Amino acid sequence: MFINIILENILNIALLSRNPKLYSTRRLVEAAQERGHDVRILDALRCYMNMACNRPEIHYKGEKLPVYDAVIPRIGASVTFYGTAVLRQFEMMNVFPLNESVAISRSRDKLRSMQLFSRKGIGMPLTGFANKPDDVQDLIKMVGGAPLVIKLLEGTQGIGVVLAETKKAAESVIEAFMGLKANILVQEYIKEAGGADIRCLVIGDKVVASMKRQGAEGEFRSNLHRGGSASVVKITPTERKTAVLAAKTMGLNVAGVDLLRSNSGPLVMEVNSSPGLEGIEKATGKDIAGMIIEFIENNAKPNRTRTRGKG
Repeated sequence: MFINIILENILNIALLSRNPKLYSTRRLVEAAQERGHDVRILDALRCYMNMACNRPEIHYKGEKLPVYDAVIPRIGASVTFYGTAVLRQFEMMNVFPLNESVAISRSRDKLRSMQLFSRKGIGMPLTGFANKPDDVQDLIKMVGGAPLVIKLLEGTQGIGVVLAETKKAAESVIEAFMGLKANILVQEYIKEAGGADIRCLVIGDKVVASMKRQGAEGEFRSNLHRGGSASVVKITPTERKTAVLAAKTMGLNVAGVDLLRSNSGPLVMEVNSSPGLEGIEKATGKDIAGMIIEFIENNAKPNRTRTRGKG
């Protein structure tokens, strides 16, 4: 009899993560369990799908998964294609996604992101994109000349980002990447940022935390994975507004928005759909994971036919 009682406030949450030991994964599980919810970690690459009309299913390691109330996607950049396909399947089953599959795909495409920012009038560094080596000279001129930054479209965590300090170096690097058939963006170098950026953590329509990331000595990239340091920072109303608008332009409910402070105001560098929690929680002392779970509580619609003990 007890098992058939409907538990109105308990959510059954799937968390897509390939590594249960990662700080962000552990914190999200802890935060959900502290609030009484059921959480199961699923490796997206081990999920497989049946797309039958009106009866979409997801199977995992030989079992059919139940219909969850919400899904938290922590999909790595290297598995974006398959991971977002799995997430779409959850969406077909009317499971509330913390971030939708289309928004994640949009944010992972650096070129598309920049074009959308441009359309919305969001500040960003001068950015160029070309296909042929014959256009390199004009491409460099278009973004203001050297020094400039060259980025692989598929790069993450600062990998595939090069600072070319002279025109000759820029030409050589761009031509080398093009010779390898790699897609690249060329951007102006914001010298006044001093090798630092600001990570704004956006949940819904608010910046709930922000930190300054400073690159290691001699390093222009501020990524914490590359030895950068993090400290709490107070952001301006303009920076706050820019971060929220950038996340909304991508269609993300939860995002890490990276800004540069420039002489012309805040410039968006990137919007991350699976922002790491460790650096910003430790720098600010805030329970970001708990805020994410609270957002899910306020927006997910529980499957009222579900009973505790059935998945």
